[in-house]
Amino acid sequence: MHDARVLPGPSDPPPRHAPEQAECGFYLAMRPDGFDLHMSASPEHLREMRARVFKEVCGAGVDETVADAARLVASELVGNAVRLCGPWAPVVVQVTSSPDEVQVQVHDPEPAAVPQRRPRPPGNDQSESGRGLWILDVLAPGWTVQPTPVGKQIRCRLPYQGRNCA
Repeated sequence: MHDARVLPGPSDPPPRHAPEQAECGFYLAMRPDGFDLHMSASPEHLREMRARVFKEVCGAGVDETVADAARLVASELVGNAVRLCGPWAPVVVQVTSSPDEVQVQVHDPEPAAVPQRRPRPPGNDQSESGRGLWILDVLAPGWTVQPTPVGKQIRCRLPYQGRNCA
């Protein structure tokens, strides 16, 4: 049997929670404490995601150093998802700010590819990979990986004190 679906027309009301930005492979929904970004991990979308993380964390009044760390953490996590799942991987980036921490969560569709901490840091300062998890350990100690029904979620908390982003 054919499943007929009715698409919204020009006279239909907007969705209850209209996204701030919606285009092919990039769907940004704002929340009072941050945002949810559903995206295909393309180079253009990665640039937009990095800029959005910094802008929104600073907009919450958080120190620029923490905003920059949140941008780096999100970038590393999405980069890992691309290395594990391939280019254009569907990922969800969630960023929230509270009075004492910024939380960055990245969901990707590959539940079996769980990041593993290495016993020692990478020794070659010229290597182009292998530092991401060490960066997470420094900026967001205690980061976690949780399996989800559609893949996995990596959650990082960046604690901070003070609020003075310019």
